[in-house]
Amino acid sequence: MFNLGSMLNLGSTDPVIGRANTIVSCPAAELFRFLGDGLFDNYPKWSPEVKELEQLTPGPIRLGTEGRQVRVDQGRRSESKFKISTFEPGQRITLVGVSDPFRCTYELQEINPAQSTKLTFTFELLEILAIMRPFEGLVRVAIKDGAGRTVQNIKRLVEAEKS
Repeated sequence: MFNLGSMLNLGSTDPVIGRANTIVSCPAAELFRFLGDGLFDNYPKWSPEVKELEQLTPGPIRLGTEGRQVRVDQGRRSESKFKISTFEPGQRITLVGVSDPFRCTYELQEINPAQSTKLTFTFELLEILAIMRPFEGLVRVAIKDGAGRTVQNIKRLVEAEKS
């Protein structure tokens, strides 16, 4: 298949995906309340790169809720809007970028009901901007590391609330 980016050595146009999981000592329903129902209160806690977070649609958090975030990642400030595309209490929440091509999913799987839940976080950068393509390797490492930090931060916060 013809790929102008590859011919000009601009790097891949393939999505960049970072995925990590951990076991959190709490029931899935409780973890979902922290992640889903408490999204706009708790997101900056598990992702300290988020400097501003605002719910743009009124009412409770649900499918279709939109938000805006301002992040500072490694000194670079960015602003994006996102929308909740999946909201399945106790199971999954997915945010998709409205203004930028990203998707992040938090999946919950009860390991031992009422005691522990497997949390899997997936971040997908659906397109690398042409200006960033020469740095694709660094972007992939940063996204993979960020996924690992995200699940560990959530685990630490949720388990600390229980103790």
